[in-house]
Amino acid sequence: MFDWENLRHFLAVGRAGTLSGAARALAVDHATVSRRLAALEREVQAVLVERLPRACRLTPAGMQVLEQAKLMETAAFAIERQARASQVVLKGRVTLSAPPVLATHFLAPRMVDFQAAHPGIQLAVSSEAGQVSLARGEADLALRMIRPSEASSVTRRVGRMSFAFYASRRYPVLRDPSQWTFIAYEQRYGRLPLARWIREAAGDRPVTCELSDTNSHLLAVQAGAGVAALPCFLGDADKALVRVENPATPFCPDLWLVTHRDLKRNKTVRAVMDYWAEAFINDPQMRAAP
Repeated sequence: MFDWENLRHFLAVGRAGTLSGAARALAVDHATVSRRLAALEREVQAVLVERLPRACRLTPAGMQVLEQAKLMETAAFAIERQARASQVVLKGRVTLSAPPVLATHFLAPRMVDFQAAHPGIQLAVSSEAGQVSLARGEADLALRMIRPSEASSVTRRVGRMSFAFYASRRYPVLRDPSQWTFIAYEQRYGRLPLARWIREAAGDRPVTCELSDTNSHLLAVQAGAGVAALPCFLGDADKALVRVENPATPFCPDLWLVTHRDLKRNKTVRAVMDYWAEAFINDPQMRAAP
């Protein structure tokens, strides 16, 4: 029987393409990955990875082992989820992945109330700009601005987040839209609907600042760096900002809570899901349309 830890490190190498990338993904050092990989190759008595100067390339045998290891990983996560789904006591640790702006400005301020409602649950909120894999156990729940499409997911529409354009009240050209400059997202996020909406609104006017997340956009617009698109619940609450004319079509993405179907009957996960769904419903600016 192979050591699962050796296989887990090999999987990380296969996904990352480098020993250092696998080490970062597993939060271990480079030497540990190399040692685990060598141990697996001894177990299977075959070379699985060609170690190149700047990368790792799987051998034909390595590619076959990688596919089988993925199946084993899927089965292992399924066993873990099914075991957790049988829990009947509302206690334990639940991980929730959320966009940084919601993690910082919506979830975090309500954590005290959540703890009072569910003292036995430890909620770990992870700020993620990208989508995590629920199937691989990277989170128990995810809050997303795009409707999930995974066949293994159970989804619930819990709200919607309206966006508008804002500028500092001290912005020198506030009264002259033709002179506005815009704060946008980095090019690697250019395909996101929000990023495209900002570029559409800017039109021929310059984008002079590109930042990777909404929290950074908020700080930049507060400093007077230009016009930024912000969630209305955030921009309207800031007295130093003013909502400006928006020539683009409205942008109001729905918000979705999603979990893996194996966890939908887990009472602890359901309690977390129900709590945050109600929090969005009770917020006038975040409530979903019927």
